[in-house]
Amino acid sequence: MRQALSGFVSKSPFSIKAIMVAALAVTIVAADVASALAAKSAAIVVDAKTGKVLYSADANGRRYPASLTKMMTLYLTFEALAKGRISKNTPVPYSAHAASEPPTKLGVRAGGSVPVETAILSMVTKSANDSATALGELLGGSEDNFARMMTAKARQLGMNGTVFRNANGLPDPGQFTTAHDMAMLGIALREHYPQYYGYFSQRSFLYGRQRINGHNRLLGRIKGVDGIKTGYTRASGYNLVSSVADGDRRLVAVVMGGASGRSRDNQMASLINTYLPRASTRGGGNLIAKAGGDNPIKTLAKVFLPKHDAPTPDEKPAVDDTEVASADDNAADDSTSVAEETKPVIQVRKVKTVAVAVMAPAPAPQETASQIEATSQTVAAYAEPAPAAAPAVDPVRTSSVPSGWVVQVASSPTQSGAQALLDKTTKQAPKALADASGFTVAFDKDGVTYYRARFGGFGSKDAAWKACDALKRKKISCYAVQQ
Repeated sequence: MRQALSGFVSKSPFSIKAIMVAALAVTIVAADVASALAAKSAAIVVDAKTGKVLYSADANGRRYPASLTKMMTLYLTFEALAKGRISKNTPVPYSAHAASEPPTKLGVRAGGSVPVETAILSMVTKSANDSATALGELLGGSEDNFARMMTAKARQLGMNGTVFRNANGLPDPGQFTTAHDMAMLGIALREHYPQYYGYFSQRSFLYGRQRINGHNRLLGRIKGVDGIKTGYTRASGYNLVSSVADGDRRLVAVVMGGASGRSRDNQMASLINTYLPRASTRGGGNLIAKAGGDNPIKTLAKVFLPKHDAPTPDEKPAVDDTEVASADDNAADDSTSVAEETKPVIQVRKVKTVAVAVMAPAPAPQETASQIEATSQTVAAYAEPAPAAAPAVDPVRTSSVPSGWVVQVASSPTQSGAQALLDKTTKQAPKALADASGFTVAFDKDGVTYYRARFGGFGSKDAAWKACDALKRKKISCYAVQQ
């Protein structure tokens, strides 16, 4: 065998040495790509009373959100609390999928549960990935569906540069955001749900007999800092969103792509010290529209969700890129504290205050044909039936997804064709479909993908049948089906 192998190598046009050199080169290139991505920083400082951008550095450049993702998971959790869909004591069940998420995590076993409030506290302090997934499954029926809800809510808030793929921020090449969008979300959390915003200032909490400490080292060290969230993966670098209040002045600042927890914290301290005195003492009123009643499917249908976008790589980073309890955002730099009097350690560019309200969404990127197709698939997937949520939660009201009885009018070999059929049917029978929402569902038959054109939003079988009868009277073929 050894002789045969030796003969093969000697006759091969590539020697083992050449192969090893090539493999090393590929490894170096991959490492350079990853390090270049992580090294790209972005930052923004926004006057949270007027919406003026006081400082901006590549604020609309796309970055990995890491655990900043949990800000949107918490936004939707607060929304469900405010609307009475869940309470602070509602049990959050941990599925096998949620329990298997890598650290940092709360460590609840599969089949176990904790109250909603405990899940929230574990996310704002420990940045628990398992709790984020469990909450996503509770509210959306599945984490995939919850990610679609997150993206839909982002669009409703004007976050045009953000796409979510999971509830916790673990590495996914299709999940990205911008510093601008994270600032908008940070402002929206306080404006829309002030009754729950205090959770972000929690520095520790008791879980049984264990005291769990938080990752945000600026809390209690920089005067006025009251949250919001840290984040880290190897691909994203060190991220931080901070809210600061001093008298009548208020800022929200974002730093993304820091080289270390210490440098990120020092950069944030520098930005706060520089720009807080420049913030207005006047202003007021909500800067971010709440937009709670829009149909998320219609919202998604208006945007294009690309499968990939530079600078995100095609390969999914390794699992060890996640936030690990022994190597979290600040563990390596915990010996260095940041005091209120911290001197700036970066050179902050002096920029003229730009009177641009943060609630004005960033311009959406130019869409390509492949991005449009990706959008079609996303909208179709959003309309698929979600698995049943926990018994304590109304799965229909909570997931905001067409379920129950729907009316199908046709199918088409293309998503655009199915959408055209929906538009035509809506125009032909506006009264019958006044309370319905059109959507498409992809399905495969004999290896070919087709798209069903359906209308959802019917509260019962009778309502769906009645709508279908009205369509038939207008010579429109249809049938009612439960999904």
